[in-house]
Amino acid sequence: MEHRTALVTGAAGGIGAAVARALGERGATVAAVDRDAERLLQTVQKLTADGLNAEAFPADVTGRAEVEAVVDAVERRLGPLDFLVNAAGVLRLAEARHLSDQDWETTLAVNATGVFLMSRAVVNRMVPRGRGAIVTVASNAAGTARTDMAAYAASKAAATMFTKCLGLEVAKHGIRCNIVAPGSTDTPMLSSMWHDETGRKGTIEGRPEAYRVGIPLGRLAEPEHIADAVAFLLSDQAAHITMHGLTVDGGATLGV
Repeated sequence: MEHRTALVTGAAGGIGAAVARALGERGATVAAVDRDAERLLQTVQKLTADGLNAEAFPADVTGRAEVEAVVDAVERRLGPLDFLVNAAGVLRLAEARHLSDQDWETTLAVNATGVFLMSRAVVNRMVPRGRGAIVTVASNAAGTARTDMAAYAASKAAATMFTKCLGLEVAKHGIRCNIVAPGSTDTPMLSSMWHDETGRKGTIEGRPEAYRVGIPLGRLAEPEHIADAVAFLLSDQAAHITMHGLTVDGGATLGV
């Protein structure tokens, strides 16, 4: 990935930060984007301290004007984008019938509309160049019903199908669009779902009362596992892969 430039959203922490590091370690110059400017700067400082090429570009992916402005800023500063990783995401837990309007709207705005806005802005710059690759970090919940996760699952399903449709449309321009669908990954987002120390155990071993079968591999994913999958799909090793969804969940969805 040397001499390539990547924009990564949600880069302040969790999977997004791991993706930024993984791409930087493979030689890419990384434009790290997140609405949390303070945490984003801390993440980028760690990357640059380790000798990686990364710059912080604070922005909120839910606003069209802000997205267009940050993509313009990145290309002016770092050059044409070769890669986009949509990793920004939020989680709001509630039974579907108790979801607030605000939680529904926020979840869809970040997880689905954010993917649309950022992908549109970047791909419209890639098309004239005839090259590029996009990966959307979705979720195994996009295809498997989960209690208390209706908004999240719906938003990730929307992002998944949008990315596949986009991939179909821009394949003729030499642009590939793929999806990585993580399962339970050891991040602050996952731990926010746990009420006590039994949460981790239940996630791994399963919770019949919530219709969860657990993780056959017997462990949570690390953010780096997801980042490696993203890096593969962006790389030339995946040059003939597009519109594909790669599930990285330790078998939690039983290969379905």
